[in-house]
Amino acid sequence: MERAPRRLVTFERWPDPVVEERLAEAPEIETVRLQHGDPPERVMAVLATAHGYNIVPIRREGAYDPTAELIARCPKLLAVSSQGAGFDTVDVAACTRAGVLVVSQGGLNAGSVVEHVIGMMIVLSKRIQPADRALRRDRKWHRLDFTGDDISGRTLGVIGLGNIGGRLARLAGDAFAMEVLATDPYLTAEQFAERGAEPVALDELLARADFVSVNAPLTEETAGMIGAREYALMKPTAYFITTARGGIHDEAGLAAALGRGAIAGAGLDVWAPEPPPLDHPLLQFDNVVLSPHNAGVTRQSYRRVGEGLAEQWRAIFRGERPPRLQNPQAWGRYLERYREMFGG
Repeated sequence: MERAPRRLVTFERWPDPVVEERLAEAPEIETVRLQHGDPPERVMAVLATAHGYNIVPIRREGAYDPTAELIARCPKLLAVSSQGAGFDTVDVAACTRAGVLVVSQGGLNAGSVVEHVIGMMIVLSKRIQPADRALRRDRKWHRLDFTGDDISGRTLGVIGLGNIGGRLARLAGDAFAMEVLATDPYLTAEQFAERGAEPVALDELLARADFVSVNAPLTEETAGMIGAREYALMKPTAYFITTARGGIHDEAGLAAALGRGAIAGAGLDVWAPEPPPLDHPLLQFDNVVLSPHNAGVTRQSYRRVGEGLAEQWRAIFRGERPPRLQNPQAWGRYLERYREMFGG
């Protein structure tokens, strides 16, 4: 018997063509693609009929974030999926109250992000960026002017020991014999040990680490958690690196710390807002490595994300519990609503 259609709404393009290939194997899924420039009345008319809503988890002007107001206008909505690991643009509490599942692709791009962090650590510590710029500019330098440091045997501090932070901790310890410190209030001592990290308080981590890597999600707890006080705790030879979310660290405070030489440099992949303006003070430092929130953007990770994204939507539309569910409290209500719409 033919299944009733499940309407999945997304904006712009999928991370990889594999998404369409996998979804095409489930003919009951009807995909509607919107553009951010579409008239608001068309967007809302389509979203009002959606059973699933796929989002790109980056704040942008004119985006239709899943807020309580939007969810109330989408009576058929069963699930919201982030196309990445983060889901800070989703009102998770409002979704839970409405029986709407929230899922992400957390962990599928972890390896790519970890490589980006390690790359930033090496570029900063080996002073590759200022050497490259000097070599292109003039000959008023000596190669010893760019004497750097190895990362092997040094101390890494990881803030957030989840999918990315845990993998980073293990790689840093195994490949570079680094001492790894970490802080994460949601893990047990056994989980810290499994991931190769010593549990410490945030202040101790900042004071001891040669590299501080932020790998925590943006939440009410983490918003603004790294500011002037925290930068002041770091060693003047230490580097601050973040591939997490803009808004966790204070950008003005970081520029001030760099300006007075309180820390040695920074590697920044995330901003608030994104992208930063061209006159942003952090863009003016030679000892800051920059990237446009693309730590997890590789062909290989997008393939993994695409496969996971499609399989998770297929599970949701079969009434099955998805593997990366972020609000399990909504599961019971979701099942009731699913059965009302599509039967058992």
